Amino acid sequence: MYLISIIYFTLLYLNVVYRILADLVVLVHFLWILFLISGAFLGRKYRLIKYFHIGGLGFAFLIQIFGWYCPLTHLEIWLRSKHSPSLTYTGSFIIHYVEKIVYIELQSWIIFILTLIITGISFLIYRTSKSKI
Repeated sequence: MYLISIIYFTLLYLNVVYRILADLVVLVHFLWILFLISGAFLGRKYRLIKYFHIGGLGFAFLIQIFGWYCPLTHLEIWLRSKHSPSLTYTGSFIIHYVEKIVYIELQSWIIFILTLIITGISFLIYRTSKSKI
């Protein structure tokens, strides 16, 4: 009986850990998107951030052009499936959470257009900064 209790509480503990880790991945994912949107303002001042930001925007384009999902999306879905398979979702992280928060149905082409706009604005910011690309 004691062994069954240990196994039960270990599985219960792991279940909670998977949920916490999945929630942390969501937080990191939102912070990453925020960085992609506003990173040019920091990138104007710090060259390393600028290159990291440009690389991130390039990676975002590759993901969208080839119809892939971000590795953070895959990680979150995997962690959620370990916690509770009913909490998983299919599709894009952005589409899933924007629909959940704002109740707006987004199409993937809208996200692509928004990425183009953010990239264009970022390059304009970099172009007008003192340190050129």
